[in-house]
Amino acid sequence: MSDPVPASYTIAIDGYSACGKSTLARALARRLGYSYIDTGAMYRAVTLHLQRNGTNLAAPEEVAAALAGLRIAFRPQDNHVLLNGEDVEGEIRGLAVSRQVSQVAALSRVRRAMVEQQRRMGADGGVILDGRDIGTVVFPDADLKLFVTAELETRIGRRLEELLAAGRKVSRADVAANLQERDYIDSHRADSPLRQADDAVLLDNTHLGLEELVERGVELVAGIRTAKK
Repeated sequence: MSDPVPASYTIAIDGYSACGKSTLARALARRLGYSYIDTGAMYRAVTLHLQRNGTNLAAPEEVAAALAGLRIAFRPQDNHVLLNGEDVEGEIRGLAVSRQVSQVAALSRVRRAMVEQQRRMGADGGVILDGRDIGTVVFPDADLKLFVTAELETRIGRRLEELLAAGRKVSRADVAANLQERDYIDSHRADSPLRQADDAVLLDNTHLGLEELVERGVELVAGIRTAKK
């Protein structure tokens, strides 16, 4: 880009599981010198915390008690998620958490707590957040909103490759079932369902390589200044 990007922009990236939104957000943040907030990792960390505590998700008072004092942060050097100071990056990526994270994320008490934290983290701009409701709920006035999608079979292949590379023993059928279940829950939950914001730019990542996707993101960021004139 010919002109430097102002450090104050807030960029929201939403989309389905395994569509490549986190990969795009991370790479684009590096390119722009922005902070990156992986909101999906935050919900995964909450899920792990509730699992460890044996919390009954159907009991609001138990959920509220488990959330009290919960601290989620990101380690600056590698962006690993910290749960009450513990690096849980590896543990939250397994299927045990994946199978329950959409159910946990659908709980209003959990969403309110996480949205509050996310707004605090991104209040000063110069940040890219990815998730399910960033452009619709967390930062509805974001300077740029992207909605990333990809065909289901492509997403299944990518997630399977990711899990196998991490040494996890999973089958394609397990991954397919998990993604389809998460898609349904994320899109049909009563509180902040996954949907494309009216003013979001749709990016189909089915056949795009990472560099192509990042370049498209850079072009869109460069267009923010022009759009605001």
